[in-house]
Amino acid sequence: MLLTLASRKQRWTSPFKQLLLNSYIFNHFYSTTSNDITESQPSQSTPPPIQVLLTESTGRGVFATRKIGSGELIHTAQPFVCHPYFSSLHTVCYFCLKKLANGDNSGVNFCGDSCRKQAMGFCEVENQADWSAFDTHCRTRGLKYPLLVRRLACMVLSGVASSNSLDILQPAILSPQMIALMEEEFGLLRCALLDADLTGEKMAFLTKQWYIGVLARIRINAFRIELVGGSYEDLLLSASSSVNAEAAVGSAIYMLPSFYNHDCDPNVHILWIENVNARVKALRDIEEGEELRICYIDASMNYKARQTLLSEGFGFQCHCLRCLSYD
Repeated sequence: MLLTLASRKQRWTSPFKQLLLNSYIFNHFYSTTSNDITESQPSQSTPPPIQVLLTESTGRGVFATRKIGSGELIHTAQPFVCHPYFSSLHTVCYFCLKKLANGDNSGVNFCGDSCRKQAMGFCEVENQADWSAFDTHCRTRGLKYPLLVRRLACMVLSGVASSNSLDILQPAILSPQMIALMEEEFGLLRCALLDADLTGEKMAFLTKQWYIGVLARIRINAFRIELVGGSYEDLLLSASSSVNAEAAVGSAIYMLPSFYNHDCDPNVHILWIENVNARVKALRDIEEGEELRICYIDASMNYKARQTLLSEGFGFQCHCLRCLSYD
């Protein structure tokens, strides 16, 4: 089924609104520059050398505020919400998706006390409900994004997130057939929570419209988390646009990384070293004012395959320089 993006040609480009957008993003969502980050204790003191601008042709985009060198770590980002795949449920941390040496198949696992404490809020809500019908529905149909919606709903119910947290993200326009399928998922989610005696004002946000709106945003903004091999230092020095991934372990939604537009010959790349925390790295020298772009798909695919996947999965035809040359 074909997805189409909601109109992105918004002529909202006044300097004041640009300032508000960047202030909102950098004040609400964690990111650092490469000069401040260490593996053990990242700093948040210096903003990254980028800004989000609203353009007339491609909607929001990320642009360099200074020259960025090839291989430079531009910024990091923590997810707003993430969830492991069913296949990784007992082998990665339930909060940060870090691979575990010894997982427990009898329940969810955490890599340490810090992740366990951070997950305590939504886990307390999750543990009150019987998710067997919801999980069976998702497993048998190979669905992964409803798991992100469930976690977000539990985060809202526990008070650690707002129900409109993802409203800033671009949604997909969904076909009537897709909406009909989502209604069944929504019913299973809501029933599980109601059966757990979660009622009253806290549940007021959980409407069919909310569920479909959140899922529409997740469908075109979720990142597939692939933990890479190699050392952190080696990856920072590398200028390669592709790395060998051990395996995809889950999905996540980020705010700042979601504003990056696509290019089949990208100048930046997102890496996941050991957990769900993203690192955005320059693949080549980037000039001040140049737009930073990532590749949404496997860049090694041929022209026809790329166009088909971008059209069916993201709702647009790519007109980057590589595609214009039919490479």
